[in-house]
Amino acid sequence: MALPGLRGAEHLGFTVPDLEEAHRFFVDVIGCTHVYTLPAMRRDDDWMREHLNVDPRSVVREIRFYRCGFGPNFEVFEYEPADDQRPQPRNSDLGGHHVAFYVDDLDVAVAALEAAGVRMLGAPTASRNASEGQRWVYFLSPWGMQFELVSYPHGKQYEQEAEVRLWHPARPGE
Repeated sequence: MALPGLRGAEHLGFTVPDLEEAHRFFVDVIGCTHVYTLPAMRRDDDWMREHLNVDPRSVVREIRFYRCGFGPNFEVFEYEPADDQRPQPRNSDLGGHHVAFYVDDLDVAVAALEAAGVRMLGAPTASRNASEGQRWVYFLSPWGMQFELVSYPHGKQYEQEAEVRLWHPARPGE
């Protein structure tokens, strides 16, 4: 059974160690727009465990919301560090993840990130097989979270015969 009324991804939420650093990265380097902020959240009951699956005494210092082009919004949390805080997961770890930004010109976007001092993980790579036509490259935020730039301005190979295409940020209504 499909989820009734599904429209798409509304936001991605993640935790950062320093919200001011993250704000500068998302606004000044990536180009997102800060939309609004929520204040600290602290509870003396089990609400945090029941609703967020964290220690009930966890404290959210602040939450900020960003709009990034046509993609899903970002909900960015800064918690007070917990005693059992885990390190940043790699893609190969359970819960490993990355956020990919579609750009019109990969080489121009890479040059902008490099000029901003962002750590790139290798050089742009051309995809093969069903993803042929796409180029991509990973990079790291100042706190070590993995991001990706991806571009396929002329489409991907799979689209030649596909009945359903993946959503494309440059053509959000298709």
